[in-house]
Amino acid sequence: MNPQFWRNKRVFLSGHTGFKGSWLSLWLNQLGARVYGYSLPPPTQPSLYEQADIHEVVDSINGDVRDHVRVTDAVARIAPEIIIHLAAQSVVLNAHRRPIETYSTNVIGTACVLDAARRLTGTCAIVNVTTDKVYEDKGWLWSYRENDALGGHEPYSSSKACAELVAQAFRQSYLSNPESRTPCIALANARAGNVVGGGDWTPHQLVPEAIDAFSHGRPVALRNPQAIRPWQHVLDCLSGYMTLAEALYRDAEHYCGNWNFGPPDTDMQPVSRVAEALSRRWRIHPAWVPATHTYPSETVELRINSEKAVRELNWTRKLPLDMALAWTADWFFRHGNAEKARALCIEQIGRYMSS
Repeated sequence: MNPQFWRNKRVFLSGHTGFKGSWLSLWLNQLGARVYGYSLPPPTQPSLYEQADIHEVVDSINGDVRDHVRVTDAVARIAPEIIIHLAAQSVVLNAHRRPIETYSTNVIGTACVLDAARRLTGTCAIVNVTTDKVYEDKGWLWSYRENDALGGHEPYSSSKACAELVAQAFRQSYLSNPESRTPCIALANARAGNVVGGGDWTPHQLVPEAIDAFSHGRPVALRNPQAIRPWQHVLDCLSGYMTLAEALYRDAEHYCGNWNFGPPDTDMQPVSRVAEALSRRWRIHPAWVPATHTYPSETVELRINSEKAVRELNWTRKLPLDMALAWTADWFFRHGNAEKARALCIEQIGRYMSS
């Protein structure tokens, strides 16, 4: 990632009030980008967006990503050079409970953003953020690669796979057509692993539930303690999105398509291992107990292969899992002791960029 690339770039972020969007807004502002956000109000209470006063560094538009007219007007007015589409219903358990909302947000919302973008006349790189869960679950022990089949056995993963099909259709129908009015619009899908980091208050997610339990002196209840996921720090994930956006902006034809951003095999660890590492800062033992409620089934083991991004984008994760979890625990511990959220984020962004 080249920090100079971002200076004065007009960047449109959908879903900027969420966890990833808040971190990315701060980081882009630190790099001198002109950041424009489009989103509904923060999806959680508390939220990093409010705790870190993200509204001070973003030109923010309050709107639903499914509002085609409003999205189109916003994109036309801003004329962004970079679009990073983060807006989504992103919680697996919530998707199971509210499938229609999930499909409408993740599929129709993506179509609205891409339809607005295809009308641009200047150069624009679009990173459509999906998930590592878009792959058809074949129960493999090895990692999924970008050319493996899409699938989805529950509404969240299925809706994100559908969003990728929408992106593929827009790319082939409008953005790769030599007769198109928008030959300078580049589009790629970014599939990332499970993200950890300070300021995540997303319900039904491991880190927020663990931090809440530990800060009250009790173990966290885990519904799938042996489930294996590709864990990574939010800054490693966002550096992947930004690196991809830069490459797309330079060379639309070569870098369009699908990209995995995840850790090496050594960092694909069970949920219980992550809970135990996080608990050390609070000295909670045991770190976890089995959940007593019944939950919808989820994939037991999920691994993604990021060799393509390492080889072709020169991207790699900087923070090994133990360090990523230590940074996460440190953020929450210090914030719980009255340190300011924005200062903590900016400190970690600075440490990451200098590492």
